[in-house]
Amino acid sequence: MWDAIVTAYDWFVALMVTFKVTDVLDIVVVSFIIYNLIKIVRETRAEQLVKGILILLIAFAASSIFKLKMLYSLFTSFFQFSVLAILIVFQPELRRALEQIGRSKIGKYWNNLSQSNGIEEEKIKQIKRGIKCVVEAAADFQKSKTGALIVFERETKLGDIIDTGTIVDAEPSVPMIGNIFFNKAPLHDGAVVMRDGKIYAAGCILPLTKNNSSVSVDLGTRHRAALGISENSDAIIVVVSEETGTISMALNGVITRNYTRETLNVALEEQLIPKSSEKSDRIPIITGIASLRKGKKNEKDKK
Repeated sequence: MWDAIVTAYDWFVALMVTFKVTDVLDIVVVSFIIYNLIKIVRETRAEQLVKGILILLIAFAASSIFKLKMLYSLFTSFFQFSVLAILIVFQPELRRALEQIGRSKIGKYWNNLSQSNGIEEEKIKQIKRGIKCVVEAAADFQKSKTGALIVFERETKLGDIIDTGTIVDAEPSVPMIGNIFFNKAPLHDGAVVMRDGKIYAAGCILPLTKNNSSVSVDLGTRHRAALGISENSDAIIVVVSEETGTISMALNGVITRNYTRETLNVALEEQLIPKSSEKSDRIPIITGIASLRKGKKNEKDKK
């Protein structure tokens, strides 16, 4: 026992002698990567796939320990193509991870470098006009209980979503938005995509959220579509319920509800108008808005 303790101590001392600052950095980076990988696969279908891979690895180790030659050779052949298999099986999660990296602070800094003077004043005015029209239209829809789904594109371009609809590329107005979502209109079932404050496309088809088990049963197809696109991009989505007239907003895989004309306008401007002193990717905290992620309603008060 004493010999084991001495050996372990000698090994520890020898390790500390060769330990460098770069080793600390290496450990921190690897830990950060592993932590974020766990966050990506947690509460998704990928979690079950990871469990399946771990079971295969345990079986592979057991076949080696107990000298099961046929099973060992089978697993060896299988794991030769494991890298390619992982890329195929985890393609949605890998794409999501790369998109999150692109939307990180580093990605935003890179994007800012490509713009000489940031967003021009005229562009900001156009975005404000678009926000005002959407807010007024949403207030009208709330009274008439007209269903609507409006997506504000931000840094993540939604070209693949736009391709599923009809290009409009028009100046926004309350009557135009009202006509698009009129229940007899051909484009009313899809989503409107706003780009730089303009109505760029209508009748677009959005992907539904894959986390159905964690979404409240009160949410319909429009809300699930809003969650789905918000999980795969940094877009901001405004939803008006056809059943209740409730105005909701989805951002970063979270949906908040019970907006009024005033609170919706404030929330959209906070998120879409760039401000150097504020972080644009925060979820707005507004009185009377309840978060419905995982079926729970949490009231938040803005001070």
